[in-house]
Amino acid sequence: MMEKAPKTLAVVMQRRIARSRWESVIWEPVSVLESEEPPGAARLLMQQDDYEQWLHPGFELAIHRDEIEGYYMNVSSESPRVFVLWRMEGEQGLPLQVTASYDEGGRWMDGGHSVDSVTMPPAIFGWIGEYVEKNYRPEPKKRIKPRSFVHPKDRVER
Repeated sequence: MMEKAPKTLAVVMQRRIARSRWESVIWEPVSVLESEEPPGAARLLMQQDDYEQWLHPGFELAIHRDEIEGYYMNVSSESPRVFVLWRMEGEQGLPLQVTASYDEGGRWMDGGHSVDSVTMPPAIFGWIGEYVEKNYRPEPKKRIKPRSFVHPKDRVER
């Protein structure tokens, strides 16, 4: 399978006022954009009374051949997503990594990390979809052979 050069993305994080007695603000990723901008400090994009949005540039979205099943599951879904791994650092929500693999996003969640998904931009969908189309081959179903030395009525798994 051929590899593709990674894409550089920027993550837009949003901070909004929570209407809750347990939290005063909520941070969440709201979108990803293609951007050639290198990693650097976040900058304020928009500020309103009850929310603000910050651009975090310089995230690499790479295609790894061992994640192709996860890419296939994502681009064949009704709502393809980009998963953003992020954490709170002080009073700021900071993105750490991005992926388009369902499997990798799931592993991050299973590890107890803060992971949210955002809508996959059309250009990223086309880029990953092309790779999946050229390289994805479903695993053939393996037939489980009966244990012939056991009587058929006793072959039930326990």
